[in-house]
Amino acid sequence: MSSGGNGGRPPAPPMTFLGLFNPFGVGRRVFKPSRPDRVQDPVVSRIQIIRTVVGLAVVAWILLSYDVVADADGVIDDRMSQAGTTFILLMVTFPLVVVGFVAAARPPNRGMLLRRVGRPAAALAVLVASVTVPRLLTYSGYDPRDHVRPDPTGILTVLGGFWFLYWFCPFVLYGIVQSLVHVFRTADIHETVPPVLTILLVWELALVDAARGAYDSAPFGARTALTLGPPLAVTVVAMWELRRLRTRHGVTLRAALRR
Repeated sequence: MSSGGNGGRPPAPPMTFLGLFNPFGVGRRVFKPSRPDRVQDPVVSRIQIIRTVVGLAVVAWILLSYDVVADADGVIDDRMSQAGTTFILLMVTFPLVVVGFVAAARPPNRGMLLRRVGRPAAALAVLVASVTVPRLLTYSGYDPRDHVRPDPTGILTVLGGFWFLYWFCPFVLYGIVQSLVHVFRTADIHETVPPVLTILLVWELALVDAARGAYDSAPFGARTALTLGPPLAVTVVAMWELRRLRTRHGVTLRAALRR
């Protein structure tokens, strides 16, 4: 199976003790793909950034122009709500697609792809734990203010609060962004997995938006553009990415599966 023509990259240097205090450095280790021989195409990366920025600007303009939201804060709330929905869909879709992808491959690629699942699965597990544990503590009625006292327990509670605000929160936010951008580092499995998974994800999100009537207050044309525009644009970019992987780097879905 061809893995791309960039040649072997040296592995990242080991994490130092001081590096553990940098939430973004740790986040890069956990959430960004790191397989040395994977294809990294700077043109694809630039196109994805441009598409994301332009797409957000167009959606914000339509939302404000047709009074779907009241103001800029409403746009942010709407996008944050959709990001949460995207995250949930990604957590559900990720294992299904990965299991199907590995199962569809023929030996010996099946075993090789299965061995590559570990880091993406670990990234998913870390992010799920990071998001759910604070919520579980909140639901249990735990309030750190009840433990702030001039004793060892109180001191540990204060230190834990500082850690939560200045390390844990940036780590989680950075992890969410990187997980959405790199699709839970599934390029570590194979370069074709992120675009395929992204196509499935955006159409799932479009169906969710249509089912919940996300843009019902907009005219029919604007509502259609908001519902179908993003998935169509993302699908075109993802298909172009798959084509570029095939024509420029010799990386194909069929070769990954040995079909």
